[in-house]
Amino acid sequence: MNFGMMWFDNDPKTALMTKIERAAEYYRTKYGHTPNLCMVNPKSMPEIMPETGNISVRSQRTVLPGHLWLGLEEKEN
Repeated sequence: MNFGMMWFDNDPKTALMTKIERAAEYYRTKYGHTPNLCMVNPKSMPEIMPETGNISVRSQRTVLPGHLWLGLEEKEN
């Protein structure tokens, strides 16, 4: 993912999936298409990740806690 949108939500009472859904909805509204990749800090990832529909969720050390990085995963040729 070379292009993405950073989203900040550090509310400890909100589940990660809810945060991802909110950020994805904003992304759809702003950019006109649905993100298919979300990068989060490894400390934010639950041990068992629930289904996220069409969005792949991966941990990335460079994403700060409380932040989500959403975008489109590049397909290899």
